[in-house]
Amino acid sequence: QVQLVESGGGLVQPGGSLGLSCAASGIIFGINAMGWFRQAPGKQREMVAAIYSDGRTNYAQIVEGRFTISRDNAKNTVFLQMNSLKPADTAVYYCNVNTGPEYSAKYDYWGQGTQVTVSS
Repeated sequence: QVQLVESGGGLVQPGGSLGLSCAASGIIFGINAMGWFRQAPGKQREMVAAIYSDGRTNYAQIVEGRFTISRDNAKNTVFLQMNSLKPADTAVYYCNVNTGPEYSAKYDYWGQGTQVTVSS
């Protein structure tokens, strides 16, 4: 099956930058989409950014212009560059990959999560 390994989380000052990466390995039939979600304590998980097979991207409005998602298709890796970070960005960030014969939630795979803390 598919395994996702995330890295890049940590502690950063408000206004600072941080980069996340996620590499997918295992049995991959075809990547339909890759993205990042986050969940803060006591809150629902929310979509942060996604990139689709045709290269289109989608961002949550609250991160638009500050975060950039990109990918390396040869390495099945997705990146999230986070700039101008705010305390409200503090959360556990999860990598998501949709890979299968159709674009369906049943083909979603998730990373273990990496903590991002924005604090002065």
